Amino acid sequence: MLKIGIIGMSPGNAHPYSWSAIINGVFDGDEIVRIGYPAVTAYLEANRDTLGIPGAQVTHVWAQEPAIAESIARGAGIMHVCARMEAMIGEVDAVILARDDPEYHREMAAPFIEADVPIFIDKPLTYSREDLAWFAQQHSAGKFLMSCSSMRYASECRIARQEIKSLGKMELVTAVGKKDWKKYGVHLLEGIFGILGDPVPHSVRHIGRPDKEIIHLRMTDGPDIMLHLFMDITGTFQISLFGQQGWKLIDIRNSYAMFRDNIIEFIRSVQEGKPRLAFEKTVKIMQVIIGAKESLERGGAEVLIHKNF
Repeated sequence: MLKIGIIGMSPGNAHPYSWSAIINGVFDGDEIVRIGYPAVTAYLEANRDTLGIPGAQVTHVWAQEPAIAESIARGAGIMHVCARMEAMIGEVDAVILARDDPEYHREMAAPFIEADVPIFIDKPLTYSREDLAWFAQQHSAGKFLMSCSSMRYASECRIARQEIKSLGKMELVTAVGKKDWKKYGVHLLEGIFGILGDPVPHSVRHIGRPDKEIIHLRMTDGPDIMLHLFMDITGTFQISLFGQQGWKLIDIRNSYAMFRDNIIEFIRSVQEGKPRLAFEKTVKIMQVIIGAKESLERGGAEVLIHKNF
């Protein structure tokens, strides 16, 4: 049995509850509703028959406040609550850092990476070039680290990838999502890059503003990509593909399925001894995320995407 530790949580991110429940196969819906995530209880209940991942169990949990860790443990049937996150080292086979505040990822991941504990880091991996360079150094040194948005594994995106050739040469990709670029732009990028086969980005421009973020991404050899993240709109994540012979709208709704497939990929990676997702793919996306932030800081200037950091 693969023993997994989970680290949480950051405001507005219920992954410590939902991901642990998906792995363990049990959940306390009332507890998850109590702390403010009725939608999580709803999709766990709707998918109760597929909960549980054979050969793996979340056995340890840590959060910045003991009451939060105890709540996660109740919500997802986790046996051990740790007073310090480092206490998991030597007790678990892998760790999921289930926080989406990237400014803390390097600091929180470092003890596990240094101890050679395989780690999955929730999206986005980082929001600074310095931290990205550090993670790249750890990867080059043979450390096991994996990070992505679950949108890469969305069934809706996988279907589009299967059908994309019928659209002809791709000219334009547009995408719309809610909330901010820092934490949610990575969702749109993972979905699009997965569909297009992880093309090479050339440059990025942020031509919006902090609450209405509009990003123009140019590829080395591929379509123009326009991304829209608006704080106050409603709706699901949507991606539109426009080719010379056809077009397709992708309406992404099944969060549960993409979470489960992402977790399975991490567990399979640990079992196989190396990440199944190439780290270079994550680097490309982080360079776009960071480049768009820098473009906004420079008044919308074009930022070239280089191989270095």
